[in-house]
Amino acid sequence: MSYLDFEKPLVELERQIEAARAARASGPGTPPGVAAELGAIEAIDDPESLEAKHREMLARIYANLGPWETVRVARVPNRPQTRDYINLMCRDFAELHGDRRYGDDPALVTGFARIGSIKCLIVGHQKGRDTQERIACHFGCAHPEGYRKALAKMKMAEKFGLPIVTLVDTPGAYPGLGAEQRGQAEAIAVNMLEMSRLRVPIVSVVIGEGGSGGALGIAVADRVSMLQYAWYSVISPEGCAAILWKQANEQTNTLAARALKLTAKDNLSLGIVDDVVPEPLGGAHRNPVEAAANLERWITTTLLNLKDVDPAVLVDRRYQRFRRLGAYIDKSGQEPPLEEADESAM
Repeated sequence: MSYLDFEKPLVELERQIEAARAARASGPGTPPGVAAELGAIEAIDDPESLEAKHREMLARIYANLGPWETVRVARVPNRPQTRDYINLMCRDFAELHGDRRYGDDPALVTGFARIGSIKCLIVGHQKGRDTQERIACHFGCAHPEGYRKALAKMKMAEKFGLPIVTLVDTPGAYPGLGAEQRGQAEAIAVNMLEMSRLRVPIVSVVIGEGGSGGALGIAVADRVSMLQYAWYSVISPEGCAAILWKQANEQTNTLAARALKLTAKDNLSLGIVDDVVPEPLGGAHRNPVEAAANLERWITTTLLNLKDVDPAVLVDRRYQRFRRLGAYIDKSGQEPPLEEADESAM
């Protein structure tokens, strides 16, 4: 288990739980080392009481997470990724590769599968687990061929009348020279255009990080949701801090994360996402099976609700949904003074 700094109080308690379990398992002849451990902690003598205390402390910590702490939870190395969710909630997964133009991008996984009783296309970012896989997947930052691969498979799903499920988990599209030469911005823009008019239901879930155009390239959907401790924003806190304060550190990252309104709760209140999928106590990385069950439940319920909607109505609603984002009403009723208007124009 990877521990974040605000989770450090849990470490000692978990050590006590392990010692109490070992003492119970060993019976009357408690090994000297375990006996010394139990004597040192002067703890409650049964693991159940310690586990209840652990759950209470974990709930208290996660009930008071700030935006920057939420970002760090979304980046925990052992947090479930697209392939983990595919293994946990999908049957008959058949992976599809290549964009028919340049090559295959492992940062974007595509394939047909069954979620519950529903046949669908799965598209999702993959960051990688070990160092070798992370380098191959560019840490979840897709290249143009990844977005073109995703779009080609989405059009195939439309041809067969199958709904599309996308799982977003990327800090952003890959910013390298080769990606730009092969049309990174164009690939994302075309995906957004074409997804907006696909005549099959599309649902999208931000399962970890949702960074800028890299996320939007597969997130133009009829229903968009976020896992409870995911983040979704136009830029990462570090990128925002580097622009506004010329440096990214703990203080500026915290300020930037707060200003960006990037948590699931903030995005829901702003109408950017439609739902928040709850995570297990302490985050999805502590109980991937429960996290996958919650995600599967939301996906199947949402797709069943969209199943009978007329395709023309579906496309129009999807278009209007994204047109509404960023709209606001100026209630001041007054024009700014000429001097202020001139200064703002400059």
